[in-house]
Amino acid sequence: MKDFTINIVRTTTPSIVKFEADKFLTRHENFEFKNIDEASRSPLAQQLFYLPFVKTVYIAQNFIAIEKYDIVEWEDVEKEVADQISAYLNKGGEVIKEVKATSGKVPVTVYAESTPNPAVMKFVANKKLVLKSVEFKNIDEAKNAPLVQKLFHFPFVKEVFIDENYVSIQKYDMAGWEEITLELREFIKNYIEEGNEVLTAETVEATNKASKTQEGKTAEFDHLDDTSQQVIAILDEYIKPAVASDGGNILFDSYNEDNKTVRVILQGACSGCPSSTMTLKSGIETMLRDMMRGKVEYVEAVNG
Repeated sequence: MKDFTINIVRTTTPSIVKFEADKFLTRHENFEFKNIDEASRSPLAQQLFYLPFVKTVYIAQNFIAIEKYDIVEWEDVEKEVADQISAYLNKGGEVIKEVKATSGKVPVTVYAESTPNPAVMKFVANKKLVLKSVEFKNIDEAKNAPLVQKLFHFPFVKEVFIDENYVSIQKYDMAGWEEITLELREFIKNYIEEGNEVLTAETVEATNKASKTQEGKTAEFDHLDDTSQQVIAILDEYIKPAVASDGGNILFDSYNEDNKTVRVILQGACSGCPSSTMTLKSGIETMLRDMMRGKVEYVEAVNG
């Protein structure tokens, strides 16, 4: 038995609903099927076409989108569809039949992007690599992450952080970026093109303690005090997108009501960045003070 969770996501098109999985369904390709004959490569899509209201099935890396006919409303059938997809996947049902390609590679673009942290470079792909961020401080933590294990074989790689479509690499001072950027970019590009696994299913739980801590906090979100909930909401909406664009991540750790201090965890390019203290004080701390007057006065990073 597999262990897929399916979330229902409404789209801007009323006739289309996305059924988002918490694991990859395909690695690099997207598919569109307009009828059961076109869906010969996808047993799952064929099964969905037995539902009389299904007009078109789209399959992407981590979701299935369905366009319906007007004979039903989504609120009447979406739960049933989500349950059907989940049951199919959890029984080990095939999403897409594998076809031997003439060339063993899929087209991938990877470009390098500098970050505010001079020790970190961000390598951005045009494909989704992971479904949630994960950080590796050393090769032992990467035992379930084949790509990261190979990156640690480069003697100048110190730490690795992976988010949706990019890899942030922190280097040792032994080499300058002008000497190693091209080599790393080509390695990552070739690795992905060859269809190799970026992370195994066990990776996040087994290697990323900070992520596990955050997952626990998220699961207990309703049990947190109102201030902590508000802080998490502000971090998610206003801070995380900006931090992600710089190749990093920020996680809520705790809130101390007595000294009005919020503690956060910095990952990726933000961890150990010379400018992170200034960012915390002039950016994040200022925003939280302004938006939560009287409740938050200080922001501290647990890991620097």
